[in-house]
Amino acid sequence: MSKSASEGKILSRVVCEDNKMMTPAPDLGCALTSLSKLLRLLRWFALAMAMAGVGAISSETAAQALDLRVAIRKGDSAIQVGSSTTGLVKDGKGQVLGNLEALLPLNATVQGNQVSLGNWRASQLVIDPSGTGVVWIGDRWYRGKVRLIRQGSGVTAVNLVNIEEYLYSVVGSEAIPTWPLEALKAQAVAARTYAIYQSKMGGNRFFDLDTTTATQVYKGLNNEYVSTVEAVEQTSGQVMTYQGKVILAAFHAASGGHTENVEDVWLSPLPYLRGVVDYDQASPVFAWNRSFTAGELSREFGGLGTIRSLQPLQRTPQGRVITLRIIGSQGSKNLSGAKVREVLKLRSTRFDIIGADGSFSLLGRGSGHGIGLSQWGAYGLAQQGISYGQILAHYYQNTRLSQFNLPSLSALNIDPPYPDFYSKAYPEPGAQ
Repeated sequence: MSKSASEGKILSRVVCEDNKMMTPAPDLGCALTSLSKLLRLLRWFALAMAMAGVGAISSETAAQALDLRVAIRKGDSAIQVGSSTTGLVKDGKGQVLGNLEALLPLNATVQGNQVSLGNWRASQLVIDPSGTGVVWIGDRWYRGKVRLIRQGSGVTAVNLVNIEEYLYSVVGSEAIPTWPLEALKAQAVAARTYAIYQSKMGGNRFFDLDTTTATQVYKGLNNEYVSTVEAVEQTSGQVMTYQGKVILAAFHAASGGHTENVEDVWLSPLPYLRGVVDYDQASPVFAWNRSFTAGELSREFGGLGTIRSLQPLQRTPQGRVITLRIIGSQGSKNLSGAKVREVLKLRSTRFDIIGADGSFSLLGRGSGHGIGLSQWGAYGLAQQGISYGQILAHYYQNTRLSQFNLPSLSALNIDPPYPDFYSKAYPEPGAQ
């Protein structure tokens, strides 16, 4: 799977320099001024509420809720951190070392075996804002706390955040906030389920998730909207389960008409990740094409001379390329469809090839791995009046919408329960 920032998102976005508008697709240009204003109002209203503590989870509720560890910055030489209110600075054992003045950011660095922040030194440092304060990490605000740890010769900043507050931003980062509420609610449940699953997997001792499409896109308060907060709160604590176990709730932007059986893309079958008809026809990436000259392909696939032919050797039942044979004037080699997608920066591995006179056209469909929830499919169904529960039941077959009320992960079971489920071709299962 490509780790490019654009590919785990619901769609391509363009920032228009004149009004900073996020448009749904590059070819729509900067014409939707009214939509831009609406999005900006939604965002700033949500930001104002967050800064004022509106929408923050009460201390009683937070004590019973699940906190996540989200890596915001990894191994940087220096990370600017701060707090909107006076923040307690603590070491890794919870001992208070001092107070960080409000709105006065400092640079966290590594000195020897310790993290350094101002006059404080420790193997770990935690900034805990007072009241309803939020933390500054790098270049934006986040709810919760920040933990600073040394990794190698750099500093890693981990956001310690309640899962529900985390989702306010994830839904706003993975979906379009002006979509029907039922589509946003489906995204909220899928993202919550996926976050819990990843946390339970425990593959990293320092954090559960990061902010990229390798897990889920998370941009802090910048991407919170009134609509995304509403979607999260109306589905609070809800997850998808199979036989009482939290599922691997993979999702992607659009499949191009039909999702995949999981075993056709990854290694093993799962009874809930089955191929189904997709309703993503409104997606700007439902169909796409890319053109390359033989010279361009020769540079991308070095050592083969002039590329003469691209031959799919194996496909999934829905047409995704599993193996592609690349034939050049000086040799040939086989690559996985995932590797070809990465090298050529394609939206998906579902494509056909037309080649003639030294030119190749790749005619593709969809964006992402094609497994589980289709975000544009959720939009299409919501537009037809389908509820979020029905949307989730369609894309996650044989599952139940369940309530998650545990304060920790210790009593939870997940399906599948083992970490080596994914194939080497598709190592990251999230929003691809």
